Amino acid sequence: MIIAVDGPSGAGKSSACKLVSKEINFEYLDTGAMYRACAYKLFLLNKDITEENAAKYIKDINIDYINNQIYLDNDNIEDKIRTPKVSMGASDISKIAYVRNVMVDLQRKIASSKNVIVDGRDIGTVVFPNADLKIYITASAEIRGKRRFDELIAKGEDVKLHEIIKDIELRDKNDTNRKISPLKIADDAVLLDTSSQTLDEVVSTMILLYKKRKQA
Repeated sequence: MIIAVDGPSGAGKSSACKLVSKEINFEYLDTGAMYRACAYKLFLLNKDITEENAAKYIKDINIDYINNQIYLDNDNIEDKIRTPKVSMGASDISKIAYVRNVMVDLQRKIASSKNVIVDGRDIGTVVFPNADLKIYITASAEIRGKRRFDELIAKGEDVKLHEIIKDIELRDKNDTNRKISPLKIADDAVLLDTSSQTLDEVVSTMILLYKKRKQA
C-alpha cells in the first residue's frame, strides 16, 4: 500500500509522516530529504547546482533510509540538511529533470516491495499517481515559518523569523511555478490545513483516513 503526502515546505509533512509510519508500521520515505541530500552532496564537493554538475555527481548517489533517518554515502545526514541554505539548494536542484528522474526511479524502487508513506511535492501527481491514499498538507507561510524558526533555534542556529518566512514564500513560488513536476493538489487528494492543528491532531486525522481507505 502507498500513502502519498504532498504539500509546501514547512507544512509539517515529515514530522507527521514519521509518526504515522510508526503507528501503522509503514516505511517512511521523505523525498524532500532526498533532494536535500543531492544539494548537500554538491555543497560538500564545493560545486554549484548546475545541470552539468548534477549529471556528473548525482548519477551514482548513494541514498538510503535506516530507522526513518536518511543516509548519504553511509553517513547519517538527517540533521545536516535542514538549514535554509540546503532548503533553497533542494528547491533549485529539484528543477533539474535529470535529478528528478534519478530520484523518482529510486523512490519507485524502494516502494515496490513494501508498504510506504511517502511525502514530497509531486508524489500523488507524478511519482505515485495510483497511490492508495493521497493527502495534501498545508498551512499559512507565517505558521510554517514560525515552526521552521523554532526548529532551527532549538538546534542552536542563528536565524531570523522574517528571513525564514521570506525563504518559505520564495520556495513556494519556485515549487509551484517550476516546469517539471510543480507542486499542486492531486484531484483525488484529501486537503489537510494544519495551521490551527497540533501535530498529534494531524497524525490522528491521517491515521483515521488510512483506516477508512483500508476498509473501503
